[in-house]
Amino acid sequence: MRSTHLQETDRFVVSQKTTLLTNEYVVRSADADGTTGEVVAFARQTPLALAEEVTLYTDETRRWVLCTFEADQAADVGEVYTVRDEDGRPIGSFHEKILTSLLRSTWVLDQPEQARLTGRERNAALALLRRVWDFLPGTDLVPFAWPRHFDFAAGEERWMAVERTFGLRDRYRVRITGAHLDRRLAIAQAVALDALA
Repeated sequence: MRSTHLQETDRFVVSQKTTLLTNEYVVRSADADGTTGEVVAFARQTPLALAEEVTLYTDETRRWVLCTFEADQAADVGEVYTVRDEDGRPIGSFHEKILTSLLRSTWVLDQPEQARLTGRERNAALALLRRVWDFLPGTDLVPFAWPRHFDFAAGEERWMAVERTFGLRDRYRVRITGAHLDRRLAIAQAVALDALA
């Protein structure tokens, strides 16, 4: 899928692959009913890297890079992840707001010359319940039953929604309503919500 066509796509499905040593994700275009189409990206987390690094390719052959994101500093709490195009030029960044995320996961997504987006868990009560669940003894092997959803907005205007679906494997529906949001940046952020969790 050419980058101009990618920018016209407003729905994606991000599915985690079952692998042993690294996180891998397949990203497909999607219709309004959730039917998936062609592969638009394949993400692979670099194993054993000093700083978190993920490469997104145009497909599973891994011949052409779509974009990458990497932590600006290794082993730093609240690090900023810079997203770069296939030539290494920055196209945006994102970071988690650590203190706010103690109660409700919150991210900030920046794209040059566009509004700064704040992405947070949609349901504050479920976010709090999830944190309580994590502290209960014996729950480390039992996943939290309710999936979390994120809304990314500039003020009251939502630009992107990322919704986790029920299932054994991590799978997310991404809906973009902000026409000027770079789809590469949006896909990178959606992958990061799972890969960096």
